[in-house]
Amino acid sequence: MEIILKYFSDFTDTQIEQFRQLEDLYKEWNEKINVISRKDIDSLYEKHILHSLAIAVLCNFHKGAKVVDIGTGGGFPGIPLAIFFPEVEFLLADSIGKKIKIVQEVAAAVGLKNVTAVHGRVEEIKGKTFDFAVSRAVAPLADLWRWINPVLRKGHKSDELDNGLICLKGGDLTKEINSSGLKEKVQAWSVHDIFQEPSFEEKYVIYVPK
Repeated sequence: MEIILKYFSDFTDTQIEQFRQLEDLYKEWNEKINVISRKDIDSLYEKHILHSLAIAVLCNFHKGAKVVDIGTGGGFPGIPLAIFFPEVEFLLADSIGKKIKIVQEVAAAVGLKNVTAVHGRVEEIKGKTFDFAVSRAVAPLADLWRWINPVLRKGHKSDELDNGLICLKGGDLTKEINSSGLKEKVQAWSVHDIFQEPSFEEKYVIYVPK
């Protein structure tokens, strides 16, 4: 938890308590369903929660914005972002039911009223549109854009970025970006420039505007 407070100092008492609860909750659930690798569970705050919050540093979602987390897994980046932005609506989607069960239980346990978790692929969601989509290490950029573009709406639900797709990725992304057909639109930031931790070297935030 200390590593979160190293970079953020303006949380409410409620937010701090919600972040504190995540460690025990994820350790407990990870014993039942291996949703976070065993070697990473002890680095939960750095490698999962702080990593997710790189998006919050770059994009301050407006009150009332609607954000979908594509392939949320155990709830990343969606759960940390929902704590960070309590007045933003988050829909967390994943095709694996047991992972969504964890998301639902964790969100309920920490009292998140702004999270809805759905079992299914984001491209199967009908009748909803979103201001932003977020994801972490889910699929190639071209696939993410194909899935989410039809349900993203144009607009400005952030002061920093127009509505669009924001994803966390690692490694050499040159080929992936070049083959996505989105090269002229893509912006990228180094997570290591945002949070100066060794584990974030070669980690990036990728953004594609609607």
